[in-house]
Amino acid sequence: MKRTPLYEAHLRHGGRMVAFAGYALPLQYTSIVEEHRAVRRGAGVFDVSHMGEFLVRGEEALAFLQWATANDASKLRVGRAQYSMLLNAQGGVVDDIYLYRLEEAAYLLVVNAANIAKDWAHLQGLAQGFRVELEDLSEGTALLALQGPKAAEILQGLTEADLSKKRKNDVFAAQVAGRPARLARTGYTGEDGFELFLAPEDAEAVFEALLAAGAVPAGLGARDTLRLEAGFPLYGHELTEATNPLCTPWAWVVKGEKAFFGKEAALAQACQEEVVGLVLEVGLPREGYPVLSGGRPVGRVTSGGYSPLLGKGIALAWVERGAQGPFFVEVRGKPVGASLSPLPFVPLK
Repeated sequence: MKRTPLYEAHLRHGGRMVAFAGYALPLQYTSIVEEHRAVRRGAGVFDVSHMGEFLVRGEEALAFLQWATANDASKLRVGRAQYSMLLNAQGGVVDDIYLYRLEEAAYLLVVNAANIAKDWAHLQGLAQGFRVELEDLSEGTALLALQGPKAAEILQGLTEADLSKKRKNDVFAAQVAGRPARLARTGYTGEDGFELFLAPEDAEAVFEALLAAGAVPAGLGARDTLRLEAGFPLYGHELTEATNPLCTPWAWVVKGEKAFFGKEAALAQACQEEVVGLVLEVGLPREGYPVLSGGRPVGRVTSGGYSPLLGKGIALAWVERGAQGPFFVEVRGKPVGASLSPLPFVPLK
């Protein structure tokens, strides 16, 4: 397994290490629920250095990204970011990504760790014919995510940048604890927060400074329960190569008024299934559990777990479009009542 620059720091702080996307990363330090609540009430810091980063630059960088991504990259001004997707020729999702415009003709793509090689090959293929240069920065980039309602307060004490003037999806350069960084007001928890792009040699010092300033170290377990409460997808679960994004709650990403790779295939498909949110009366739903209605299977859970804020089990599931309730989730062989829920599952600021 690969190790991030924070591997020794995780061990020092009691991180319980597990394998994830080829990396050794902390599942938790104390407990998943404690870390989850710390992020919702205060601030937690996650090591997400396993994520991939691609630099796209050149005179046709924008034209290339308009073709390669489903969202409208032309809407991005310098210093702004957007959620987007890469589609395949069948209209399925190669990956969901974040795109940052760093300069007039320079962009940064952040991709899922397990998809780095696949995404790189996909983008290299699409770049043929464009005057554009792609560079894989993944190995030389450390990434921290400081998330929670107190994130700005904690970070402000470590940087000269005026964070009160930074909006959601802003990206900018700044010093943090005396180390150069690129900051983005983005994240994967549904809370306010910042992601910090750093040189690997600076990551541990910044991580320790954030903890000393009041952030709690948080692991993969809390990251997953937080994103689930926020109703965010996880690639390989809600989104796959066979998923039509137009059949999901994240269809807003797909901008049909522009041309992009995979568009016609996605538009040509009828949605036989859709993604819904479910709250269980009792028990915990897990990936793969059947969703039932009228005594028959109508879908399956793609992500499920315990919501510390609701005190109940919650799930994202693919179900037959138009399926009528009442719904049940088969938990360990027994049907448990489940109600449809709007996303996000909990109120978020």
